Amino acid sequence: MKSNLSKFLSPRYCEIAVAAVMWYAAMVAPVAAQERASSSGQWEVPRTVFGHPDLQGNWTNATLTPFERPAGWERGLTQQEVAEIEQGQAELVARKAEASDPNRPPPPEGGTHPVCIDGPTSCYNEFYREPGDRVAVVNGEFRSSLVTNPSNGRVPSLTSEGRRRVDDSRALNRRFGAYDHPEVRPLAERCIVSFGSSAGPPMLPNYWYNNNYTIVQNADYVMIMAEMVHDVRIIRLGEPHSLPANVRPYFGDSRGWWEGNTLVVETANLNPEHAFRGVPPSENLKVIERFTRVDEKTILYEFTIDDLTTYTDVWGGEVPFTRLDGQVYEYACHEGNYSLPNVLGGARYQEKNEIGR
Repeated sequence: MKSNLSKFLSPRYCEIAVAAVMWYAAMVAPVAAQERASSSGQWEVPRTVFGHPDLQGNWTNATLTPFERPAGWERGLTQQEVAEIEQGQAELVARKAEASDPNRPPPPEGGTHPVCIDGPTSCYNEFYREPGDRVAVVNGEFRSSLVTNPSNGRVPSLTSEGRRRVDDSRALNRRFGAYDHPEVRPLAERCIVSFGSSAGPPMLPNYWYNNNYTIVQNADYVMIMAEMVHDVRIIRLGEPHSLPANVRPYFGDSRGWWEGNTLVVETANLNPEHAFRGVPPSENLKVIERFTRVDEKTILYEFTIDDLTTYTDVWGGEVPFTRLDGQVYEYACHEGNYSLPNVLGGARYQEKNEIGR
C-alpha cells in the first residue's frame, strides 16, 4: 500500500497533473468553431486554433458488438439481426435492472439471486452496468466484431514464443498463493490500470461500464483520459525520439503525428506486466492507432497490432467512438484500496489459524 504522499509523488500522479494543465490550457484558449459548413453545405472537420482536426470532448466506445466474430457470423449484420441483438439487450436490462434490496437474504450456496448477472458474491445487476445498447456501425455497416483484420474477425494464433511467455507468466504466478503478496493480485484490482483494455493501447470497450473518455489537445500533445481507473495517456506530437528500450511504462511510449485529418499514434515499450487478453507484450510489440473525426458525433478509431514475436500475423480492427452527451466523472471503485490490505490480512489470519491447529 502506498501512502497518500507517495501517490502525490508518483510518476503516475505527475502524468495526471500534466494532463490537468493541458486541459486547463486548452479550455481557456480560444477554439475554432466546432460546427462549420462549406459553401456546398457539407460537414467539415472542425479544427483547433493550431489548425489540427479537433478531437476534443467526451466520447464513448460502449457497444454490443463483440471483440471477436462469433462462429458462423458474417462481417456485416442485417437490420433484422441488429434489431434482435439490441432488443435482446433491452429485454435483459428490463428483466434485471431492479435495484438490489439491501435487506434481501443471501442466495443459497452455489446459487444466484434472480437479478444477479455475475454470481452470488458481488451480484452486480443491470442497474449499475452500462455495456452499451447499440451495435457498432462503421461506414454504414453494422459490424459483427471489432476485429476486422484478418477477414475472419478473429485474433491470430500465438507463436511458439508467444505461448512460452504466457506459460512462463502462469508458472511464475503458480509459485505463490493467490493472496501471498500484493504483486500477484491483478493490476486492475490494485487500481494500477483498468480491467479490459479501456486505456489501451489498443483502446477497447470493457463490455461492463465506464467506457467513456475525455480527449484534450494542444499543438504538441494529445491527452486521452479513460474513465476506468482514470487512466491517462499523453501522446507526444512530432516527437522524433522514442524512450530507451529499458523504459517501459504501463501504457507504453506513444508518439503521434497528423496524416491529413487523421491522428496516427505509434506506441512501443509497453510494460511486460500489462498483458492484453492474458498475453504479455513482447519487446517488439508496436500498436498503431488512427483517430479520424468522420462526423460531428463520431471518431473512427482504428488499431493495428504488429508483434510477430507473439502472433502469427499482424491484426487489428475498427471501433466507433461516439460523442458522449454528458460528463465523465471520477472513477473511485474502492477508494484507498481497502480491499487489498483486507484480503491480504485475511489470508494471513487464515494462515495463523492453520499453524495454530
